[in-house]
Amino acid sequence: MLPLQVIDSFLLNYNIGQVLLLVFALGTLGLLGLGSKKVLGLHFGAFGLIFVMTPQAINPKLYLFLGLGLIVIAPMLFATADE
Repeated sequence: MLPLQVIDSFLLNYNIGQVLLLVFALGTLGLLGLGSKKVLGLHFGAFGLIFVMTPQAINPKLYLFLGLGLIVIAPMLFATADE
């Protein structure tokens, strides 16, 4: 387990949008191994909501538009998934 000082010193160099984008990308890579479009659609929708609900005072507007795009894509991915 990493000490909190190491994590804090790493996160001070980045804004919250960049950290959320990294977590989203790593989660997407992890879920691709499952091969389930439904789970991937739920993941996209959840992170879309997180990007939209993150306060814009601490986050550039680019991540707001990324969140809106993910919210639009997520139901299509979920609906086109096989059982």
